[in-house]
Amino acid sequence: MNVWIKSLIYSVPILLVVFTIVAYLTWLERKFAARMQSRIGPYYVGRPHGWLQPLADVLKLIVKEEITPKNVDKLIFNLAPFVFLFAAMLVYTVLPFSENIIISDLSVGILAFIAISSLSIMGAFMAGWSSNSKYPLISAIRGGAQIVSYEIPLLLAIVAPCALAGSLKTTEIVKAQKLWFILYPVVGQISFLIFLIAGLAEENRTPFDIPEAESELVAGFTVEYSSMKFALFYAAEYAHLLALAGLGTVLFLGGWKGPFLPGPMWFAIKSLALFLFILWIRWSYVRLRIDQLLKFSWKFLFPAGVLNLLLTGLIIILK
Repeated sequence: MNVWIKSLIYSVPILLVVFTIVAYLTWLERKFAARMQSRIGPYYVGRPHGWLQPLADVLKLIVKEEITPKNVDKLIFNLAPFVFLFAAMLVYTVLPFSENIIISDLSVGILAFIAISSLSIMGAFMAGWSSNSKYPLISAIRGGAQIVSYEIPLLLAIVAPCALAGSLKTTEIVKAQKLWFILYPVVGQISFLIFLIAGLAEENRTPFDIPEAESELVAGFTVEYSSMKFALFYAAEYAHLLALAGLGTVLFLGGWKGPFLPGPMWFAIKSLALFLFILWIRWSYVRLRIDQLLKFSWKFLFPAGVLNLLLTGLIIILK
């Protein structure tokens, strides 16, 4: 079968499933946080557990009035949510849901994921700059500084399992894991820890949600957005976070591999487990200051990433 036709056949159902899951991730986070804080969370819409709350949220956002502030750069202002969402959804093209279910099995799949993922900051900066407001602009500048600071440790953490697998191809990395890379002595645990911390910073999640510090910047670079434009930013954030959990599953948790159940189900279970772990961190810690956040990256994560990569290279040489 032609590669382009195969990619098109897989892309439509995969993206539809991802959009559905992303909608219900908002419900999952609310219920998860509520349990941690002895609350109920969404309850009445789709009683008794609020199953229909995501649908109600979507309908509410669709019918809300769309307001565009005066003196904004309308072209960039209206384009920013789509750039943000496009970057979040495009990364799924290189994630292998099973050995045969992948939209595009590139030989440099990991590099493609990182390159595409980095485009999200463009959408954030476009939103912050075009809004003609100080809060979104400060948020965008903070986001740029944070991305630059944590992108390097994230890359160093990703290179270690790629080096152990001897490939940048996502399917090959999964196949190389006879033992999950997170269980690989020393380098596996260090790489995963750096990946997790840097990933949280990349996704602007607490304790690294400096660009969206509501007590300082209200809603960050989305302050001036309303209705479906705001919803696109919101959906993209969850889609990107789920993709990061999927990447962590590929690199450290054996991807689709597992007994009894089909590969896609194992991939989904591992990704959702990692997603819930990220939520647990979010609802357990307070936000860092911007200076603490940047110092932590350059003084601790970056040196740890370099040393871990050197140790990985030494292990490969001595094999």
